[in-house]
Amino acid sequence: MKRVCIPDHEYGERIAKAAKLVAERGLDAMLVVSTESDYANARYFSGFWPLFERAGVLIGASGKAVLLCGPESAIFAKDFGKIDKVMVLKEFRESADPDYPELVADTFKDAFRYVGVTGEKIKIGLGSYVECTLPIVDGLKENFPQAEIIRCNDIMVKLRSIKSENELACIREGFRIIELATDEVIKSLKPGVTELQMVGVAQRVIYENGAEYEGLPMYVFSESSTRHAISRSTYKEIGRNDIVQLNLSAKIDGYSPSIGLPIIMGRLEGEKKTLVEFCRKQHEWTCEQLKAGVMADEVAKRFLQNYKDAGFEKNYVYGPCHGTGMIEVEAPWMETSSHYALEKNMTFQVDTFISGSTFGCRWEKGVAIKENGIESYTDYLKRGVVELGY
Repeated sequence: MKRVCIPDHEYGERIAKAAKLVAERGLDAMLVVSTESDYANARYFSGFWPLFERAGVLIGASGKAVLLCGPESAIFAKDFGKIDKVMVLKEFRESADPDYPELVADTFKDAFRYVGVTGEKIKIGLGSYVECTLPIVDGLKENFPQAEIIRCNDIMVKLRSIKSENELACIREGFRIIELATDEVIKSLKPGVTELQMVGVAQRVIYENGAEYEGLPMYVFSESSTRHAISRSTYKEIGRNDIVQLNLSAKIDGYSPSIGLPIIMGRLEGEKKTLVEFCRKQHEWTCEQLKAGVMADEVAKRFLQNYKDAGFEKNYVYGPCHGTGMIEVEAPWMETSSHYALEKNMTFQVDTFISGSTFGCRWEKGVAIKENGIESYTDYLKRGVVELGY
């Protein structure tokens, strides 16, 4: 069976598009950096996902690119990467901060020279401002003390926001696998199992069905921990009448969608019924608003107003959607300050969260923006509230 993935030629096309934007910005080169946990920008151009160490891609305005890795990853990067030229820099070392006294490493000057950048008074764009570590920034400054270092995250947002057909195929395949995992976890849920046991069930299913990894640390939270917008599963035993929040995910060639929904171990009633049903209606309302040309901030403002009008402002945590792709949460977000128009083939997680007094709830799925609405990548949430009756 042919594996769903990004074809090699698309990496070169991405580099060419980036180089054009770098030149238009008046930059000599752009550096993007990735870590093991947030690998997206370097992997976007190179296909390389670092382990322990950092990785980077340097792209010159000339169109040439080089993959940068740490001292222990030289062969790893050459075997996995889609960029022919690989250089080893000490600045990309692991957090244990070894000296590597015997290593004869490349330098940033070597890398910049390779992509056609010489001189001292150059303009360097940082396309991964948040992920860029201090050793890397210090290395740039030491090698180019007269350089102007400019934050240019927006170049990466522009490149990654609009998905290609190959990217959309990876996302679709992720949702196919997540549905299988969600089915199996629901079948396995019963009082007395732990959150982590259910994570294990989900992990088995995604790997058996073709995922390369979890798209995010699997969310199986019960009762009080469902209030956490971000958290980790634990050894806590799931009890009768608990609300259990699932957010399961599968990574396909770096692309990491997820499905989120509440499972009721008993029957839905009281405050849980009120908030869970309101949250679901808000999720459906959001999906109805989305199409090309709509302003993101207008959707977010009306979304927040719906919470206020219903008397649930205190239960509001964040806006209606966030971008998704190589990282399950990627730019752009959809917030009250997000003044941009939605465009065809932008992809979002419609992520509707509400926090109650002792529990929380999230309905979440992935969609692509189309001219007259959305393409939803799963119908799983149409099943509604799952009540197991324990």
